[in-house]
Amino acid sequence: MHRKSVGEWTFDIGNYALLSLLAVATVYPIVYVLFASLSDPTLYMQHSGILWKPLQFNLHAYQLVFQNGTIMNGYINTMIIVVVGLTLNIFLTSLGAYALSRKCLGYRKPLMLYIVFTMFFSGGMIPFYFTVKGLGLANTLWALIIPQAISAFNLILMKTAFEAIPDSLEESAKIDGANEFVILFRIMFPLCMPVVAVMLLYYGVSHWNAWFNALIFLQDRSLYPLQLVLRELLLMNEAGSMASGSSGADVAIIGETLKHATIIVATLPILMVYPFLQKYFVKGALIGAIKG
Repeated sequence: MHRKSVGEWTFDIGNYALLSLLAVATVYPIVYVLFASLSDPTLYMQHSGILWKPLQFNLHAYQLVFQNGTIMNGYINTMIIVVVGLTLNIFLTSLGAYALSRKCLGYRKPLMLYIVFTMFFSGGMIPFYFTVKGLGLANTLWALIIPQAISAFNLILMKTAFEAIPDSLEESAKIDGANEFVILFRIMFPLCMPVVAVMLLYYGVSHWNAWFNALIFLQDRSLYPLQLVLRELLLMNEAGSMASGSSGADVAIIGETLKHATIIVATLPILMVYPFLQKYFVKGALIGAIKG
């Protein structure tokens, strides 16, 4: 049995200490926001420094969040964007990746060069705006879905995963009478579920956190996604108006804990979904990144 030397013990202790510090530095901001959102507004405003626990446990900020129609409407809009967007993303990315992974496809290399080119160069924000507006998508949720239907990076990742599947499986399926759609969705798809999980995470987080396109294309406030509502809340001091109906506390004081509660409400769904997809994450990324 190998016994560690003093140098190895020193390295292990230093490594664990460094990783622990990085973990604390990563997790504590989220914990701080959570504790602040659960604190009494008056006590929180009087507190300074590190927050180790909620200051007199209080759920008033969350009550105001869930009573606010703007935030709930933003939640509904974001869920529509995520569900419809993910369905379109996975379907179109799978079709494109499958076609590009077939050796019989003509002009495959020029097509791939064209796709890679779009990862480094774009037409710019103004042409993008006029293109979306010219298609009649402005001031609709489709403006946040269709332009983001396919990511070139994700397309290449899935294409590489499809190429790693032996050709013999496709040939056997064709002998049995399977068409291209059957091969894709009944053979390729199940074999690439780790990659699909990575796609769901990439696309889902992208849709959930998106706000810039909404800021550009949406004028109707009833169509605002959650992140744009959150931006207005944090940057334009709308927390005061949300808390204006409260009694017995200053509006500005309640607004501070209200901001933290809104951040937790907006972040919690992604934090809950990620652990279920995390086990596929490394495997899926490696399958899609390494051919063979």
